[in-house]
Amino acid sequence: MKKFFIILSSLRFIYARLCSFTVFILVFINFYFKDKHRRDLIDKIFYAGAETRNVGGPYLKIQKLKKFFPENIWKFNIIYVLSNSPKLNDWSIKLIKKRKIPLILNQNGVFYPAWYKGNYERQNLPMSKIYHCADYVFWQSNFCKRASDRFLGQRLGEGEILYNSVDTKIFYPNKEANHNIFRFLITGNIRKQNNYRIYSVVEAFQEIIVNNKYVHLYIAGIIEDIEYLKAEVNKLNINEYITFLGPYSLKDAPFIYQMADAYVTMSFQDNCPTAVIEAMSCGLPILYSSSGGIPELVGNNSGIGLEVSEDWEKINVPKKQQIYMGLLEIMEKRNDMSGFARERAVKLFDIDSWIKRHKEVFEIFK
Repeated sequence: MKKFFIILSSLRFIYARLCSFTVFILVFINFYFKDKHRRDLIDKIFYAGAETRNVGGPYLKIQKLKKFFPENIWKFNIIYVLSNSPKLNDWSIKLIKKRKIPLILNQNGVFYPAWYKGNYERQNLPMSKIYHCADYVFWQSNFCKRASDRFLGQRLGEGEILYNSVDTKIFYPNKEANHNIFRFLITGNIRKQNNYRIYSVVEAFQEIIVNNKYVHLYIAGIIEDIEYLKAEVNKLNINEYITFLGPYSLKDAPFIYQMADAYVTMSFQDNCPTAVIEAMSCGLPILYSSSGGIPELVGNNSGIGLEVSEDWEKINVPKKQQIYMGLLEIMEKRNDMSGFARERAVKLFDIDSWIKRHKEVFEIFK
């Protein structure tokens, strides 16, 4: 097994290098075979090798942008980079700055010891170079900006906070939901090292069942350690109250949220999880670890935050009693919080406003 992971790590390294080299070639071609009228072109965007997948908010972000700003890899006048996919090497950055092509960065998370056990400083280095060379930065939350300045170095250039977005016309509440059974929902692509995001809730949920049999917990997404977690649920003898739904597509996401009454996330110091915004847009109150950028998303009336200490060295999880009491309070206040959650999502996180702000910034640098 160890050999397998060494081979996989090597393949990932080679793939990253190939992507970085490909991006450099495209920047090189754009530089040396430039169109004299390029400055007159409107919103010709190059996403600098950013990956697009049907899982995870960072990957879906490029899909959203491409619907409104199609990619042009040959005659681009703006480069848009995701911090989770920094494919610009030193040569590319030098050419971009020499050519004076605007470089815009969407900055999400950074590497630090609490969640990354390797050499986090080395992992941050490529991101840091882009962070300080970018003409403009979209930070996904105030917490994200603070973490970036701490681990990438204080940035002097321009930028703003721009939270992730959701299409509120697709993600909307299910007004015909049957409320005989109160349904909690956890979603995510959860790796083994983050089992706490599920197990901490399952433990507290067991206490709820003692006095209330009309509850259910749904867990959806790619769960790396799913067999272990299922075994733990079996040990607690609460199988009939918990359902693992498995992976789901972007197309199915609204239905996953609409089948639930409340959303639960114990993710520690998450920057700006799109899943929380999608859940709010579907009218779900949020029970969450009050850390990272999530408190900025949920606000005062759309959910309940469970206090934990900020920490860059280790993950802190709310205590079982905190989660238990939070689940009870969410059940009690669900109707009021649901309306506030939907209203806040429409007002602050609708995709139309997000695209409009991108358009305005692109116009500045065009």
